This record gives sequence, C-alpha cells and structure tokens, in this order.
Amino acid sequence: MKIIFVMVNMAGGGAERVISILANRFVKLGNQVAILMTAGDTVAYELDPAIELFCAGSVSGGSMKKRLERIKNMRRFLKKNRDAVLISFGPGTSFFTVLADLFLDHPLCISERNDPAACGHPYLRNLIYARADRLVFQTEDAMQSFPEKLRKKGCVIPNPVMKGLPSAFVGEREKTIVAVGRLQTQKNYGMLLKAFARFHKKYPEYSLHIYGKGEMLEELQKEAQQLQIDAAVVWEGFRKDVLSCILSAGMYVLPSNYEGISNALLEAMAIGLPVISTDCPIGGSKMCIQDGKNGLLVPCGEEEKFAEAMMCLAKDREYADALGKEAANIRSSFSEETISQKWLDELSEIRK
Repeated sequence: MKIIFVMVNMAGGGAERVISILANRFVKLGNQVAILMTAGDTVAYELDPAIELFCAGSVSGGSMKKRLERIKNMRRFLKKNRDAVLISFGPGTSFFTVLADLFLDHPLCISERNDPAACGHPYLRNLIYARADRLVFQTEDAMQSFPEKLRKKGCVIPNPVMKGLPSAFVGEREKTIVAVGRLQTQKNYGMLLKAFARFHKKYPEYSLHIYGKGEMLEELQKEAQQLQIDAAVVWEGFRKDVLSCILSAGMYVLPSNYEGISNALLEAMAIGLPVISTDCPIGGSKMCIQDGKNGLLVPCGEEEKFAEAMMCLAKDREYADALGKEAANIRSSFSEETISQKWLDELSEIRK
C-alpha cells in the first residue's frame, strides 16, 4: 500500500510519536509511506529515510490566505498520490484533509486522539468524521461517546509500544518522581504540584522532575514557589532521551484531567517504572493499568489521594518494585508488531 499520514507537523507529542512508530513499521513491511505536514516541517522523531516528507505550509496565525494556500498544496500532493490511503489525526487536521481531498476520493481513515468531550466544535467535528471510511479510537469509551452512525465506522486500536526501549532498571531506585508531557492545562500539573507539596512534607528527600515544555511554564514555576517546593522541583524541558533519563526514577506520575492513551505512560510502564495515573477520561489509563497490580489509579483532580498514592510507593519499595515488574509486561500486549498489524488490516479493508 501507499499510505499517507496527515499531521500538523512532527514536533514532540503523543500523536507524532505514534505516527513515527507506525510509519517506520509500515515501511519495514514493504509499504510506501509519506507524512504530509500541514503547518511546519519540524520533525522530532527518527524516521526511516524511505519515508517521504511533504510540508504544505506554515502556521497560519489565523490568515485565511495561508490556510487556502495550505489546502492548495495539500491537494496538489494528494493528486500526485491518487492510489494512497490517508490517515488523518484529530479533528483540526482532518478538516483540512477533507477539504483538500474533495472529489479525489482517497480512502480516508481518521484517528481520534483525545477526549471527545474536550472538542470545542463537536457538530463540525462529527460532520468531518462522517466523511471518513474508518474511524480509529484509542479506547472503547471514546468510541461510545459518538453517535451510532459514526460508531458503525469505528474500531478501537490502542497506541503501540515501540521496540528498542531500554531494559527495565535493576537496583535501588533514585528518590525521584518523574512526569513527562506538555505543560498545558490538560495535564493538570497544578494538581501534581499541590500533591507533591503534601508528599514532600513527609518525604523531603524526594525531588520532582517534569519533562516537557509549554506555555504554562512560568505559571507553574510561580506556583511551585508559592507552595515552597521550588527547590525540589526540576523543570527538565523536552528531551529526546527522556527514557534514559527516567529509567532509574522512584516512580512515574500522570496527573491529567483527560488523555487518549498516554504514550509516555505506556513507555514508563514498559521500562518497569512504578506508575501512578489519574483514572481520567477517555479510559486510556485504565486500559493499561490494573489498579494495585501493575500501577495505581487515582480519581481525577484529587490531590490528597494522589499524594497518598505517592506516599504508598515511597513507603513500600518492595511493593513499588513489584508493580514496576508487572507493568513491564505491557511490552508484549501493546507491541508495535501487534498494533501495526491491526492498522494495516483496517486500511486494507477500506481500500476494497
């Protein structure tokens, strides 16, 4: 098959990580693959040289002229690849994909990447999604939140765990708590800071390391100062080698208000980290975590319970290590071979 992924760009992020894993795997299996980027040419992940990259435009900044030019360039690229199957990620990108593909009629798969309830324009999104031949959801909860006519086009495919991850750490873990993700409202780092402040009073030897960048950095830094924990909080920024950095950490935490399936959480589990996550919509964390067996689930927004979960792991290192050991089994159940084949089966079906 010729497969074209459509994404804003390939800067650091969960959807971009999934595209990089799938694209590399598809090429290895003998498929032709291209990534059509709608707004920029940033690529933060390692891609097979055989993958074609095409940039249709830059960030529009609200400019209608730039948006129309983007659609024109996308359409030109799609005309050159009439035999391709399209995979568009998310409602915004899919809007431009549908417009660019009018009357070209490529088989189209749209992947919903987040909590559908967080979409500001659900009616427009559903109109766009109705043009797809297949809708791919990360969780059953996500699929069930759509109208029946869209669910009939739907299937559930979780995120893959990429091959080549570091082996699980063996030895005494550091007294560190780590989190990975963009510094944005969705991730609820404010709650994490409050929970850590509670935790730190009892376990002052621990430090919190947050990997990621975003518009909330200064606001969160001020909050850490107000909570008098700024000396124990390290803002690490975006790191390509993040897994090597967190491998020996004491625990991994995900405080999000909502998520699809967090790639960072999957990878933390795969390298054997004891993990704590909010049981957030749309059910991605509970797909991965069996509470008390391979990680801990905490209700969204409850800083006291989140702090208690961190205290539980800090107090009982044998229990924490047992959770991490069990978590590492996710490498097989969410392997890139298994997940990639599910995608290829769906793409083959819509080409018929």
